[in-house]
Amino acid sequence: QVQLVESGGGLVQAGKSLRLSCAASGSIFSTNAMGWYRQAPGKQRELVAAITSGGITKHADSVKGRFTISRDNAKNTVYLQMNSLKPEDTAVYYCAADDWVSMVVRRTPHYWGQGTQVTVSS
Repeated sequence: QVQLVESGGGLVQAGKSLRLSCAASGSIFSTNAMGWYRQAPGKQRELVAAITSGGITKHADSVKGRFTISRDNAKNTVYLQMNSLKPEDTAVYYCAADDWVSMVVRRTPHYWGQGTQVTVSS
């Protein structure tokens, strides 16, 4: 059973920080790229950041310099450190797993977590 379980969302004021975590079952974590997507009300789901099994990363332009994706292979966990949060970062954040092409090029990863709400107040 493939599982991605997110945690760490919540309500914060603008300018503050949050760290999201995604615990993955070992069968998908070790060989796959991992990523974070988000979906705000009335908007399409968008890729926020992705990381390969070897640690190569990609961040959306809208979060560069503020968000950082990382992974701990020993814990089968991927993180999204979010600093200097803005109200426009408010969304449901989803963890995802698949190969790099599906994750970053096609933007259609196969495995998804249930999502965690991040709300940034002004």
